[in-house]
Amino acid sequence: MNATPPDIPGYTLHGLLGRGGMAEVWLATQDSLKRKVAIKVLLSADDDSFNRRFINEGHLVASLHHPAIITIHDINRLPDGRYYLAMEFVGGGDLSQFKGQVFTPQRALAILRQIAEGLEVVHGKGLIHRDLKPANILFRDAERVVISDFGIAKDLGIDSELTQDGIVVGSPSYSSPEQAQCQPVDARTDLYSLGVMLQEMLTGANPFRGDSYAQTVGNHLHLTPPRLPDALKRYQPLLDRLLAKEPANRFAGCRELLAALDALDRPPAKSGIGIPARLPTLSRRARLSLLAVGVAGLLAVGGPGVTRQVKVWQALHQADQHLTAGRLVSPAADNADYFYRQALQLDPDNASAKAGLVKVREAQIRQWLALAEQRFAENRLSQPAQDNAVHYFRQVLAQSPQHPQAMTGLHRIAEVYRGLAQQALDRQDRSEARSLLRAGLDAEPGNPALQALGKVLESRPESGSGNPAPNRKKAASRPSNPLKGLLHKLFGK
Repeated sequence: MNATPPDIPGYTLHGLLGRGGMAEVWLATQDSLKRKVAIKVLLSADDDSFNRRFINEGHLVASLHHPAIITIHDINRLPDGRYYLAMEFVGGGDLSQFKGQVFTPQRALAILRQIAEGLEVVHGKGLIHRDLKPANILFRDAERVVISDFGIAKDLGIDSELTQDGIVVGSPSYSSPEQAQCQPVDARTDLYSLGVMLQEMLTGANPFRGDSYAQTVGNHLHLTPPRLPDALKRYQPLLDRLLAKEPANRFAGCRELLAALDALDRPPAKSGIGIPARLPTLSRRARLSLLAVGVAGLLAVGGPGVTRQVKVWQALHQADQHLTAGRLVSPAADNADYFYRQALQLDPDNASAKAGLVKVREAQIRQWLALAEQRFAENRLSQPAQDNAVHYFRQVLAQSPQHPQAMTGLHRIAEVYRGLAQQALDRQDRSEARSLLRAGLDAEPGNPALQALGKVLESRPESGSGNPAPNRKKAASRPSNPLKGLLHKLFGK
């Protein structure tokens, strides 16, 4: 098939995102809500079995609600009989784009944790995914991930002919031994797939991938993956549990896996004076009381040097909490930026505080870019003041001059205004054309197309025929949202 976009009522399609053996995915705008979506469209309506599996996917995922699970907006059928599924658009790429790269343990475990938290919801509904692999883990941004593509998910309470034993489903390089042998599976098969992805993130290689399907399956059945290097040996027990050949030797479920991740997050015990990182069995008031006693003891024993280090620790602890909660620069004197700077005042060379300020800046940029794209989708290009797409893109450039996404965003806005100004000029509404040109040049002052259009505007003589008023009346009778039509021209078919 060619890449001609299908005509889907209620959606404006912009371009092809990807294509597989049975379906293709298009980037689109849902016209009623002005939001970007990804639409998965079957290539054919002839396979009734796959049609049922596709509908099953939509119903399964629509019943799941978690930030780490893709959101389904709509499922319907085209006039030619093909089904389509509209879901949220997640534009950060997928985990497979990092193939061969080695992640820091912190990043690898953070990704693993998010997937496990989403899977806990999936498994809690009596479902298993059965096709967890890097291509099905999408990035909302540099840190947040989303599980997608539940096309072969299985309801454990239903003996579905779509997923019957004897049919190999899933991706061989990430399939559990029992799944590869077409044996009955449960939620622990997803945990094995998680283990393969963790091995890949920590080492940059998938040790089970062979030159053929048979070799890959044999590796899952018999091959013991290489041990982690000494620098990563504290993560080996976690990996061993996930990659156990027998399901009974793996974690019983995601809750147990998350508890193991919590244990890894705790710093190893050290001798000497210290402040406990976690007091999980005590109330908040009791923990604060003990913390106060511990700090007082440190001050009494250690003197001014310890006093400063305790204050640094307290500032970093509060900064990290605010960063996690998204309180980056507000409220005043109670945000991540403020406390990282407090730590630097006490310890100007503190690496954690410096790294924290970089994280705050990066998180701000992500927030501004997200707001800018949202305002662009809402047609709030330059109004209202301080809450429009131009404003947020400029905030990004103030922190990161020449930021490519922000500069591209301002160029897109300038092009929208150029198109609207051309439409106003065509209907001889010179005042409106000037206003739109000014708005476009305000977004991108050096835009050559806007400058050229401005010269054309000024070179045209004023109309003396008394037609402007009727023209304005005619313009008023046009659709009330010319920007929608222009965006369709720019990004549509």
